[in-house]
Amino acid sequence: MKYPLVAVFVVCGLSGCAGQQGEQAVSEAEARFQAVKEDPDVLRSAPKDVIRAGESLGRAQRLGNYWGSEHDVAHYAYLSQRYSAIASEHSRLAQDQERLAKLELERQRLQLGLREAKLASVQQQGKWLEEQMVSLATTETDRGLVLTLGDVLFDPGLAELKPAANRTILKLVQFLQLNPKRVVRVEGYTDGKGDRKENIKLSRDRAQAVVDALVDLGVEPKRIGVEGYGEAYPVADNASERGRAQNRRVEIVFSDDQGRIGPVRE
Repeated sequence: MKYPLVAVFVVCGLSGCAGQQGEQAVSEAEARFQAVKEDPDVLRSAPKDVIRAGESLGRAQRLGNYWGSEHDVAHYAYLSQRYSAIASEHSRLAQDQERLAKLELERQRLQLGLREAKLASVQQQGKWLEEQMVSLATTETDRGLVLTLGDVLFDPGLAELKPAANRTILKLVQFLQLNPKRVVRVEGYTDGKGDRKENIKLSRDRAQAVVDALVDLGVEPKRIGVEGYGEAYPVADNASERGRAQNRRVEIVFSDDQGRIGPVRE
């Protein structure tokens, strides 16, 4: 028995001929939903959005398999993708807020330590400071007194100071507070691996992280200079891992007690 062409189109519409566009939309929504469903941070931060994404995806799948139009399938697939994207964004914002909260707690702890140190007499502070500056292993160079901070204070490829740096930063703050005429220049360096321009940016970002920590604890910005030299001026051979680790560093150059500091490297 032959059916009229119009009837065939009617049956196709009622049977769920979603079309390639609808199938593509469902496929993309499935991939996006799978990613957020398997991310523990997203599940913890935005469970309701993940549920909504799954519900919308299920509806798109049912419409595509049975009786839905291509428009309806694409609509619910789009909703699923949007809920998945919202869940991911909520997760990112939550992680940023957690990170900022940890940084704020650490800043408060450092400020408390700084206030406690100020309670000591000037004489006691001077003796303590002398001992602490010796423990920092500063070196006298043609540029002046230089303190080297190794790459253990940063995670590989990142410019965010690790908590291990806090003790050194606190000593520097106290030194500068007791020597108000001194200024410093913070210089960043990397090893020879990677792109030269990226290394220069990373070295300056790391130096800037140290500067930001000093300023956050009360050092005036005008007393601090910052430079990033990338892979230039290595102190060891880049051919070995040990040498590269020595080259990944931040150096702090101190002025004399009258504020005179050596020139910037060219």
